[in-house]
Amino acid sequence: MKRIALLALPLLGTFAFAQVKQPARSEEHPDVRIEMKTAKGQSAGTATITETPHGVLIRFTPMNLPAGMHAIHLHETGRCDAPTFESAGGHFNPSKAAHGFASAKGYHAGDMPNIQVSAGRGSHEVFVSGVKLRTGQMLLDTDGAALVVHAGLDDHASDPAGNSGDRIACGIVN
Repeated sequence: MKRIALLALPLLGTFAFAQVKQPARSEEHPDVRIEMKTAKGQSAGTATITETPHGVLIRFTPMNLPAGMHAIHLHETGRCDAPTFESAGGHFNPSKAAHGFASAKGYHAGDMPNIQVSAGRGSHEVFVSGVKLRTGQMLLDTDGAALVVHAGLDDHASDPAGNSGDRIACGIVN
């Protein structure tokens, strides 16, 4: 799908319109849309992953989640079997690092900052450096990946998962 923007150019008191190509996701690198689900099968919102030259940009719009701070991570396996979502495996960690931004031995490629969920709908945008959809540290390998929201917040230090609690929402990255 090509995105086209119209640019108005003044031309002797009138306007001529020229088509200007906007950067678009190529067929090789389309955005990935994720449907998040709670353990009870309710929608937990949607996320979109956009590959950039330096990593992936994740836009998440949560819903039906408890208010408060929550850990959110990329997990290593593209499975979301309710009610525990343990099928998503551990954090996405191809370099076998320790967990956490505060750890001298960390962090996992799938570690992300905590998110604040409030009553009603919100949105979050997180950049994950070095991760790709289809090359290098790739999410879309043979078993895929998952985006998981936890009940509590990530302490960014405790290995292997930051004491972030139960997995309360999950979406398959595919």
